[in-house]
Amino acid sequence: MTKVTVLDGSFSSQVSTHVGKCADGDPLWTARFLVTNPDAVSSAHLDFLRAGSDIIETNTYQASVDGFKKHLGLSEEDSLELIRKAVDLAAQAVKIYKEEIEGHDEAVNRSPLIAGSCGPYGATLHDASEYTGTYAKSVSKDFLKDWHRPRIETLIKAGVDLLAIETVPCAEEAEALVELMKDFPDTKAWLSFSCSNDGKTLVDGSEFRDVALNCWKNAHPGQFIAVGINCVDPHFVTQYLESLRVMPEGKDVPLIVYPNSGEVYVPETKHWKGDDRVQIETYVHQWLDHGVQFIGGCCRVSALEIAKIRGQVETWRSQERETSL
Repeated sequence: MTKVTVLDGSFSSQVSTHVGKCADGDPLWTARFLVTNPDAVSSAHLDFLRAGSDIIETNTYQASVDGFKKHLGLSEEDSLELIRKAVDLAAQAVKIYKEEIEGHDEAVNRSPLIAGSCGPYGATLHDASEYTGTYAKSVSKDFLKDWHRPRIETLIKAGVDLLAIETVPCAEEAEALVELMKDFPDTKAWLSFSCSNDGKTLVDGSEFRDVALNCWKNAHPGQFIAVGINCVDPHFVTQYLESLRVMPEGKDVPLIVYPNSGEVYVPETKHWKGDDRVQIETYVHQWLDHGVQFIGGCCRVSALEIAKIRGQVETWRSQERETSL
């Protein structure tokens, strides 16, 4: 029977329900709450666990030594300590959740894991280049490896179960990260890309299927648990999945998908636009039928919607069991 793992959703959306304001527009994004409201950070993690997430991500997508130095005036050591604190807050939520479900056999996620979130270099530039990947033209692979290394090392030493290398917008950064991860051969990770709404390319114009397969083949054997896409309009997800499945070497690649709500973020105004939010749960069976093994949500996807995704996963599992009998 196919094992399906449910991820969490938009940390920004969920934590805003606890702090009373949105982090959009802040150069540190939700990472600032590690200092200003750590209780809200832990509470947001707990929301996703209660909704049925098998894996929660640390609040470190936009955390970096450079960012904390510039916008909080912290030293390098204090910046790394703040990243360690993010892991501790996630672990605190897991501990509380396990205590809550003790003796409750109906809980579907009894042993949740913590993934260390690693966003792209462009996210910390605060110039919208994470939506285009254009910075890859002006920095080298070695620079990107050196930039990512401190956060990755810190997350691993702090005890995350795996790494979420996510929203990668360009081929060069993906290749740099695959190379960097070879220095940590005992650490598992997934790799997900930021893609255009065309079903074919990364936001930098590279062919998704070529970059994804190249990274999968060049990675340390067995290190990456899945390759896929995140923060893309749900309407285009199936096209990306099919682009891999038509390739013989892509049929056995474990897939991960966690799209956004279908709304569009406008960097100039730092607001989301769109008339209709997509009900992601209506796509779940279709994606699972295409071989997806890891599924969740990204921007604007709340714990409530993760609960709906969880429900659809459980229904799909039941149908698969009945079919196999």
